[in-house]
Amino acid sequence: MSDALDRINRQIMWDRLQAVVEEQGQTLTRAAFSPIVRECGDISAGIFDMDGLMIAQAVTGTPGHINTMAASVGHFIKHFSPATMRPGDIYMTNDPWMGSGHLNDFVLVRPCFLDGRLIGYNSCTSHLIDLGGRGTGPEGRDVHEEGLYIPMVKLVDQGAINETLMDIVRANSRMPVQNEGDVYALIACAEVGEERLIAMMREFAIDSLDDLGRHILETSEQATRKRIADLPDGAWDHELRLDGYDFEIALKARMVIDGDTLTVDFAGTSPVSRFGINVPITYAQAYTVFGLKCIIAPDIPNNAGALAPFVVTAPEGSILNPLKPAPVSQRHVIGQLLPDTVFGCLDQAMPGRVPAEGTGCLWSMVMRSMIGSQADGNAPSFMIEPVHNGGTGGRPSSDGLSATAYPSGVMGSQVELTESTCPLIIRRRELRPDSAGDGEFRGGFGQILEIEHSAGAPFMLGSAVERVTYPPRGRHGGHDGAAGELWLASGAALPAKGEKEIPAGDRLIVKTPGGGGYGDPARRDVALRDADRRDGLVTGGTS
Repeated sequence: MSDALDRINRQIMWDRLQAVVEEQGQTLTRAAFSPIVRECGDISAGIFDMDGLMIAQAVTGTPGHINTMAASVGHFIKHFSPATMRPGDIYMTNDPWMGSGHLNDFVLVRPCFLDGRLIGYNSCTSHLIDLGGRGTGPEGRDVHEEGLYIPMVKLVDQGAINETLMDIVRANSRMPVQNEGDVYALIACAEVGEERLIAMMREFAIDSLDDLGRHILETSEQATRKRIADLPDGAWDHELRLDGYDFEIALKARMVIDGDTLTVDFAGTSPVSRFGINVPITYAQAYTVFGLKCIIAPDIPNNAGALAPFVVTAPEGSILNPLKPAPVSQRHVIGQLLPDTVFGCLDQAMPGRVPAEGTGCLWSMVMRSMIGSQADGNAPSFMIEPVHNGGTGGRPSSDGLSATAYPSGVMGSQVELTESTCPLIIRRRELRPDSAGDGEFRGGFGQILEIEHSAGAPFMLGSAVERVTYPPRGRHGGHDGAAGELWLASGAALPAKGEKEIPAGDRLIVKTPGGGGYGDPARRDVALRDADRRDGLVTGGTS
């Protein structure tokens, strides 16, 4: 085959691989029971070579799942010898240090067989709503308080599900039906991935992924290294201050570019917290690299090759590298702010290409019934984790995005679906006026929500949100965005982290942060200012 035809053939096979992993992801979201998976897309799916290196990943998914999954498969191969694997086997864990950073994420790995011969693996992850313990709040003092801890186990043995394990999962949940349904959705995702991969290989008459995988990974790594090599060598430092829980947090990053390798070291970052906002290193690496790649190489496929040129380290015992059994339930609260942290370094190395700071972490809040509150029969038991987002930072050539999740990419929970799956009513959900930081390109707007129990009963709120004390900062003269707020309609301010009761007859008021502005506000287009005023998004003299 000529070189030109060989390149065309490989491109077609690459496109087919993308279709395979995307069908995996769609199978998972469509079959899932939990709204955070089914509607918000809190998942990942991918295909891996014989060495456990990620070749392709579904577009549907979050960096916290995808880039941690990229590291997880290697752990499974070390734990379970490939020689013992059989067709129909599926392995699973929710170990935060081997998987996606907290107990609520299940990681599955399925060995893929062609004519009885192992040719690679597929993997998938998703968020389960409840695994017992203290739930998904940050109050746990070690990981064992946070819920059911499952080591690496065989979930499916040659097509037969591990019923004992499923009994344990059901027994350790306040929402057993949703959890069981989500596990079966993960299994379906893994099965579809193998079926479609084998069909693709038969269509192209290949009996191994080795050559194709090697080409994909080498091409991606070379392209990424070239992008890094085009940047100036040097070292740059940046610090981001955060609200924290038991103490305010400093995230300190030093970024070093040396030829075609980029290293980020978080030495000097705050120590481990007593509460569950600590970030396992695998999750810290996932979001740091994602932020770097968004600016440096956004168009290069995300796989093991493209990830290889980035090296991320943090001291053991820091909040970005806690040792087991530190509490980690809400690791996303700090972990999703790591792109903003390294953006401060990147802006010095490549000015004019990096946005202002945004909300960063998801404003996901667990709401559940109170024990004893259903005595009158009008307040059914429930538990739900709706996800809402703030504004992103203004960009070098355009405004920030409103009520949009970056860097997670998780879609906001819909009002109708929240109300149809639990006894809550969302009385108000709208963009938050005057929350965007002013600038030549303003930040995105946050949003306002008012939530109450449909029967007027009390309910519990478990929150772990950021940007309440330290709002998103503007860049290059842009103004800061508005800080986030939590209130009761009766007038009391609520703390950003921890569990609290929403009293009977009262309402929870949520105001998510706005993104910081980019550039001198005096340079903002008058027509853009006028449009924001007409839309009611700006009520004062500036945007």
